[in-house]
Order: sequence, then C-alpha cells, then structure tokens
Amino acid sequence: MASSLTCAGVVWAFLSFLCAATSCVGFFMPYWLLGSQLEKSVSFGTFRRCSYPVRDESRQTTVMVEQCGRYASFQAIPSAEWRICTVVTGLGCGLLLLVALTALMGCCVSELISRTVGRVAGGIQFLGG
Repeated sequence: MASSLTCAGVVWAFLSFLCAATSCVGFFMPYWLLGSQLEKSVSFGTFRRCSYPVRDESRQTTVMVEQCGRYASFQAIPSAEWRICTVVTGLGCGLLLLVALTALMGCCVSELISRTVGRVAGGIQFLGG
C-alpha cells in the first residue's frame, strides 16, 4: 500500500481520528450536566437528556421519566444557547470526522494528500475544534 503521508502525517491521521471519535462520542452522550431533581439523578447534553420531569395530567402531578432520549424537536431544546451549541458542536464534529477520514485514506492512497491539502486540513481541524 502506498501512502502520501510522512511518518508525522500518519501519526497526525491516527490522532485526528481518535480526537474526532472522542468529540463525537462526547457530543452524543447526555452527560454534559449532572444533577438531581425530585430526588432522582438527572443529566442532559445539547440534544439528549436522561431522567426528565413530565406533567401527568391524569394525576395532576409531575413525575420523572427515568430513561434517556432526544428532545422531541429542535425547538424543544431548552434555550437558544443550547440550540446554537448543538449546531456548532455538530458541525465541528462533522468537520473533524471529514478531515480524519480523509487523512486515514491518505495512509492508503498515494498522492491523495499534498502539502497544501495538509495545511488546509489543519485549518479545518482548527475550526472544527
């Protein structure tokens, strides 16, 4: 297999992939904020939540749903700041994955990544991070 990367480029490609994967896992996990509500453990992230309160109209009380799930819609995310964070973090993870997968392909394909492409990819990684 021919490679268009130097040894430093191969290390960069694998570290890029590990960082992108870690960022994506962090983005999809609902454990950004931890706390308790109604004597239950509660956690939520930008678009996922675990153990959240729901109004039970038949009993006229608030009960805790003890499961994890996404918000029903984008507008159901609690605040505009969290919505912006969801979009920005999602785009960042997408950019990081794009660069990492391209770099990994450069390990296997000759003449895929040139010096200019490497510099542009580094800039995209900086923006994605």
